[in-house]
Amino acid sequence: MSDATVIKPDLQFVNEIIKGGGESLKKCYQCATCSVVCNVTPEGNPFPRKEMVLAQWGQKDKLVTSADVWLCHQCSDCTAYCPRGAKPGEVLNAIRKQSIKEVALFPLFAQIATNPALVWLLFAIPAVLFYVILVVLGNGSFTAPRAEGGVMAYHKFVPVPVIDTVFILTAIFAAFSAFTGIKRLWSGMVKNSGGAQGSGSPFSHIVPAVTTILAHKKFADCTVNKGRQLGHMFLFYAFAGLAVVTTWAIVYLYGFELLGIQPFGIFHFGESPYPMSDPVKLLALASSVAFAIGVVIILMNRFAQAGKAGIGSYFDWIFLTIVIGVGATGMLSWALRLADMEIGYFVYYLHLVFVWSLFAYAPYSKFAHLFYRTTAMVFAKYTGRDK
Repeated sequence: MSDATVIKPDLQFVNEIIKGGGESLKKCYQCATCSVVCNVTPEGNPFPRKEMVLAQWGQKDKLVTSADVWLCHQCSDCTAYCPRGAKPGEVLNAIRKQSIKEVALFPLFAQIATNPALVWLLFAIPAVLFYVILVVLGNGSFTAPRAEGGVMAYHKFVPVPVIDTVFILTAIFAAFSAFTGIKRLWSGMVKNSGGAQGSGSPFSHIVPAVTTILAHKKFADCTVNKGRQLGHMFLFYAFAGLAVVTTWAIVYLYGFELLGIQPFGIFHFGESPYPMSDPVKLLALASSVAFAIGVVIILMNRFAQAGKAGIGSYFDWIFLTIVIGVGATGMLSWALRLADMEIGYFVYYLHLVFVWSLFAYAPYSKFAHLFYRTTAMVFAKYTGRDK
């Protein structure tokens, strides 16, 4: 007589999936349509059929560190063609949220980033942080001294070294959190695969995985949500451009203050504001336009495909809200400074709140897909699973 396999369902895990956007989970009756229509899943290692049954059975340990859960790009082809309306794409998204909580360095931050009841705390932390800084600086009334020439300048409102200090510490916190989460996810994937070993070093598969991500190749395999590829690409490269702008501005300031580099040609080393003809301003403008286009495409696509792919959960919308908040307050504060309207100081304060939220919660919000999906893609290539 063969040994029996005892299954111990984690009912709390099942309830968390249902509450987190996977309320249609119990509709699945294992017809395998989802795995058949998915163009992202490897042919020899299909998903999400097995993930659906494992979720129904409450098999938390097999799901929260599963590579396949993260290889899913939520194209929603499976959701659109499911004959029972089980919405596998939404279910796997809910599982990814549980995965983030499981590998998180600070579970409290994961709770804040994923629980609708804690949305007030999500924004209250940076709002209080920056307001205390403003009070210490004497600018708690959202006013500031004018720069040379009598113009508005946000570095008079919050000095650049103060901002740099806050965000460098925030970046260290986020990077350490992401590193810990990646390490825990990798260990879990190895365990789930029975200690699978690949060829060569895992690091040799990073470049192919990143190349795929930069080109958004997997999104191109989607049929129902084709518009997501274009929208995501605009947003991705807009953020990349804005990251370059931030670095460029730091080089301008500290290159002038520490190295004594003087303005020359079209390059204006020194304190802002810089003229609109400066390359850093042109890149900022181009990135802002790309950002706006990406947001519009994603929103239009989400509402247009809501009937087939689902409208998304709080987990999706709070991240999109933060992203839109970063872009909207950034562009508005720029416009208000050009118009010399002092309400721009308050808008800039809101901008700092949104930017801090985006980066501090990056390893705990949907932004974590950038870290963990990349990790899963490297693991799939390393183990040969994606063939």
